[in-house]
Amino acid sequence: MPAQITGLFPELIPHLALAAGGLAALGAAIFRRGAPRGLLPTLTALFALVPGIWAFLPGPEASGMTRFYAGLLSAITLGTVGLLARYADKREFSGDALYGLTLWSALGMLLLAEATDWLMLLLGLELASLCLYALVAARLNDRLGAEAALKYFLPGAVALATLTFGISLIYAGSGTLDIADSLAAGGPIVTAGLALALVGIGFKLSLAPVHLWTPDTYQGAPAPVAAFLSTGSKAATAAALLHLCADASPDAMALLSPALVAVSGLSMAVGNIGALRQKSVKRLLAYSSIAQMGYIAMAALAVGAGGGEAALFYLAAYALMDLGAFGAVGALSGDAADRDAIASYRGLGYDHPWLAGSLAFCLLSLAGLPPTAGFIGKFLVFGAALRAGYTGLAVFGILMAVIGIFYALRLVATLYMRESVEAYPAVPAPAGPAGGLTLWAVAAGLLWLGVWPGPLMAAIAKLVGG
Repeated sequence: MPAQITGLFPELIPHLALAAGGLAALGAAIFRRGAPRGLLPTLTALFALVPGIWAFLPGPEASGMTRFYAGLLSAITLGTVGLLARYADKREFSGDALYGLTLWSALGMLLLAEATDWLMLLLGLELASLCLYALVAARLNDRLGAEAALKYFLPGAVALATLTFGISLIYAGSGTLDIADSLAAGGPIVTAGLALALVGIGFKLSLAPVHLWTPDTYQGAPAPVAAFLSTGSKAATAAALLHLCADASPDAMALLSPALVAVSGLSMAVGNIGALRQKSVKRLLAYSSIAQMGYIAMAALAVGAGGGEAALFYLAAYALMDLGAFGAVGALSGDAADRDAIASYRGLGYDHPWLAGSLAFCLLSLAGLPPTAGFIGKFLVFGAALRAGYTGLAVFGILMAVIGIFYALRLVATLYMRESVEAYPAVPAPAGPAGGLTLWAVAAGLLWLGVWPGPLMAAIAKLVGG
């Protein structure tokens, strides 16, 4: 038994680091009164860095997918902490709970992303979600944030119940909780359970028609928290979706594929067309994330034709895009509330060229324009869909992507309109060293993946093949 524990320990390092980091952040509050102001974010960043380092170290017998998601979620968590450091301090909610819950939510996301049995999937999803509910309402005096958390929590509870019931049906039909074995068993009961499980997962991914919570929640949440919710939660849940589509029996996929095609197309349409009508930047980004998840669902359908590799690349690019976009919104906002009205961004490209430039670059990547990572990601996803025979869905997705270019360029053009609007408050001091470094890293990453995607694609192909 000691030898088994010793052999298992290297695989648990990222999980133990995130769990211990949450406890350390809470414990550090005892000494915070006399400690430096940056103690909590620095401590949190150190623990969040461990899974990223572990992902590149040789030795642990972990799957390639576990390493990929450990590295991705580590980067997302580090970026979130960097964006939160000055933002939360200026708005007076940078307490120990904020950083502890961020690490524990990341732990839940990692458990969800690497889950190979249904109970672990359920545990990871719920741990991540419970922490996110509290993070959305982190500003106790913000009524909009409390409302957003409630609108996220109530339908989230229904989605969890649906997922749990689906898992019970899968277990009843297969006799096992192992995801691969249960889905390979097939049968009508397993197929019905898989359909219910996909409804619960679709809610967490903001796939239409279970997407209605997303715009209100993103608008009410603090901008860096919205970035964490939009990137980490979506990446981990997308991993579960890819796993289910890869392991489902041919009979189950034959029955569920038409529904996934409809959900993918509806999400791309609702997200891109819905964003056209928005006058709020955060709601525009929320609708954009709905559309992006539609592209991920399309890649999941083509998982047997290279869609898995395309989806992983797109998830990495999407994480950078949304992290940078929401981070720039927070950096360009005042201390009282986030700068949300599109009209209030007029002329900021001249007043704050670096912050506005990072927002513009992330928007161009979300639109899928070269030379950004978003262009390469969409190219790979559409190519996988075409190879898998989903030609109509791919053509429809390309048309929806053209609409996405329009609303992204509308906001970019607003940033560089000469006329300023005096009715809106001036932008405060810069984002701080951590926030500025995060935005610079995001922009560099999007450019690097857009110009030189080969190394990441080769690494993903090796991980998936292994």
